[in-house]
Amino acid sequence: MHATGQTAGHLQDECDVVVVGAGAAGLMCAIAAGARGRRVQVLDHANKVGKKILMSGGGRCNFTNTGTTPAQYLSANPHFCKSALARYTPADFIDMVRRHRIAYHEKELGQLFCDESSKLIVRMLLDECAAVRAQVRTLCGIERIEAIEGGFRLRTTLGTVRCASLVVATGGLSIPSLGASGFGYAIARQFGHTVLPTRPGLVPLTLSGRPQEQLQDLAGVSFEVEAQCDGARFRNRLLVTHRGISGPAILQVSSYWQPGDALRLDLLPDRDIAAWLAGQRRERGNAELRTVLADVLPKRFAQRLCEHWLPSRPMKQYTPAELARAAGLLGAWPLPASGTEGYRTAEVTLGGVDTRELSSGTLMSRKVPGLFFVGEVVDVTGWLGGYNFQWAWASGHAAGQVA
Repeated sequence: MHATGQTAGHLQDECDVVVVGAGAAGLMCAIAAGARGRRVQVLDHANKVGKKILMSGGGRCNFTNTGTTPAQYLSANPHFCKSALARYTPADFIDMVRRHRIAYHEKELGQLFCDESSKLIVRMLLDECAAVRAQVRTLCGIERIEAIEGGFRLRTTLGTVRCASLVVATGGLSIPSLGASGFGYAIARQFGHTVLPTRPGLVPLTLSGRPQEQLQDLAGVSFEVEAQCDGARFRNRLLVTHRGISGPAILQVSSYWQPGDALRLDLLPDRDIAAWLAGQRRERGNAELRTVLADVLPKRFAQRLCEHWLPSRPMKQYTPAELARAAGLLGAWPLPASGTEGYRTAEVTLGGVDTRELSSGTLMSRKVPGLFFVGEVVDVTGWLGGYNFQWAWASGHAAGQVA
């Protein structure tokens, strides 16, 4: 075995556990199962493991969030994630990071990042796999899976392998350039599982027609807003793009947005806007509205607002009713998004394997004993900020306790 934990050559033709997918959830599952003395092989079609880990957090990997609770996850069954998250916490993962002497820091809102490189997290996981003799094989395409007595048989490009437990950790559809595919959903359907409709999550939103024309030359403008959609509210930065809007506030709310939904932005989330405008009218009656707004918003954005939404004139000329209307618009500016940038740039996939057909304690199929689904392939999707990695660690660990 190489120092990295990856092995070359043919598969062992028999083992206890096969994990399909060498990402965050799959590697964690292999570590947990291997620690119980199980003979584990992790198979991945890609040329290297943990590609999403490597690219996450701008190459520094936002590996968990210290504030993780079930409330930060979307699922048709919001209770499903509770058991796994309770049994493998951010503190448990941080212990592993510290054991491997990986330096990290908190960026904001409980988000933990490596000081140096996400490569250290992948190396840590592979070293942990090696320590429990879990074998990790790349460039291994899976051609066929079948249930046999006592388990499963997989035909792969590296040979045939039999196992007692099969763990599907194939991820979702997001970022196909890294090798993402619907393979895990196909396995689920093959074994009679329901796959709930999928859509891109944590993804930039696009504008079209007039709204896009009004904003496109402001690409690069960024400021703090509170984005609101379908009862969810996120306060963070907005970034105007050539095709629409992005930034953490928009990525967060995108998981709650569907075509036709109203998306509103509080452009001045720190202020009682009505009181502030009334104060500006008293103190700066001769100043134009666009000048006043340019003191608290990016100047180009303030000017654009006044060109299309809030006709600008000296503050003293506004009636109280007009100021109230302006405050209402600034506090709930409607932005008619037309779509998303799609899986190409989405960080996660919403929907997936229906949790009603899985055990919340073990992630095992209720239909096929010995079959497990972990990580993003399952209908559990976290917010931006390390929550999806924590679900990967926790769900992989839960399955690895019994697989």
